[in-house]
Amino acid sequence: MDNTTQNTIHVVEHLNEVFNRHDVDAVMAAMTHDVVFENTSPFPDGTRITGQAAVRAFLVDFFAGAPHAHFSTEELFAVDDRCVVRGRYDWGAPGGEPGHIRGVTVFRVRDGKVAEEFAYVKG
Repeated sequence: MDNTTQNTIHVVEHLNEVFNRHDVDAVMAAMTHDVVFENTSPFPDGTRITGQAAVRAFLVDFFAGAPHAHFSTEELFAVDDRCVVRGRYDWGAPGGEPGHIRGVTVFRVRDGKVAEEFAYVKG
């Protein structure tokens, strides 16, 4: 495996780790200043969020509304600066019903940080 692919895997695994800690500062440190994130909702195309400030605001709201959010990797593969993660996202709220969805996230890494994150889900 070449160094670029190894680095891409490391960057994406780190991002998933800090996401699961709900560490917004660490998530943002793992993303480029011009990061592009495509959320899964609303159906059918989701929302495109661009730049550090907008993604940070989204994550703050997201974690506030989903305090038990957790992402599990089921499969990960990468080539060069691209990475695809098949996984499961679990949520739950105090007093609320837990739930989950499965899907795929496509990443592009640039200069050791996530530059693009596009999320897609089943259902």
